[in-house]
Amino acid sequence: MPPRKIIIDTDPGQDDAVAILLALASPDEIDLLGITAVAGNVPLALTAKNARIVCELAGRPDVPVYAGCDAPLSRPLVTAEHVHGKTGLDGPTLPDPVMALQDRHAVDFLIETLRDEPSGSVSLCPLGPLTNIATALQRAPDIAGRIAEIVLMGGAYFEVGNITPTAEFNIYVDPEAADIVFKSGAPLTVMSLDVTHKALVTAPRNDAFRALETPVGRAVAQMTDFFERFDREKYGTDGAPLHDPCVTAYLIRPALFTGRHINVEIETRSPLTLGMTVADWWGVTDRAPNATFMGTIDADGFFALLTERLARL
Repeated sequence: MPPRKIIIDTDPGQDDAVAILLALASPDEIDLLGITAVAGNVPLALTAKNARIVCELAGRPDVPVYAGCDAPLSRPLVTAEHVHGKTGLDGPTLPDPVMALQDRHAVDFLIETLRDEPSGSVSLCPLGPLTNIATALQRAPDIAGRIAEIVLMGGAYFEVGNITPTAEFNIYVDPEAADIVFKSGAPLTVMSLDVTHKALVTAPRNDAFRALETPVGRAVAQMTDFFERFDREKYGTDGAPLHDPCVTAYLIRPALFTGRHINVEIETRSPLTLGMTVADWWGVTDRAPNATFMGTIDADGFFALLTERLARL
């Protein structure tokens, strides 16, 4: 079976970086056509820079990186330096990238790639706010039917919220964009906080990254050392959730995850619940299912896969 063609849309972020590294370490399963950067965890200039830093860390300066939208569709940008540090990749000391940023806008790359590749052959993997994806769908509605699948990290049901009491960060930053994506008709798979909060980087799991004794292994251990300081204090858990690599792991080994095909709506108006993913987990409405909403993960299997693949880089 040929590798799955994907585009990673991202706002790196330490966990975004690990998701990209996992994709680059898995060429038998994943053909990464390009990376599109969006404003989110940190502003666009930094996310576009960080994506290239990660590609170079993996020894893959050939992967094209495109800068996209620098602000949500209709709201001021909310960022998360309090979690990821001022650069977004605080923790390791990594050199500035040498590889060039591509001239094309990320949205143009998304549209042109989905039109040029055979219909149903390219999956989109958003790891941050959905601004780039929604903008592409607005400009070129025809691409919705050409997307193989959108596998995204975002939202929550049982875990509710991590940036407000009711909203997960990626959806909250641009709820209007999320609303467009969830109503697009494209097949959706959602890696929610309900999954990612079970993927905890405990000390033994982080020690396994460090024990690889490679630049990638050391950098990943230092990244997770940095951002877990915030999440361990916040949640009182034995480690920090490793959110975004769940998307990549699903592409490689979907059996690690279980969920339900349900209706998910995005709250865009209420000041109390703005950005909430209203997931009809129990099927109590007559709204048509539009997303496979993941709820559980085999965490040991996930970290075994991640460690094994990172060792390849």
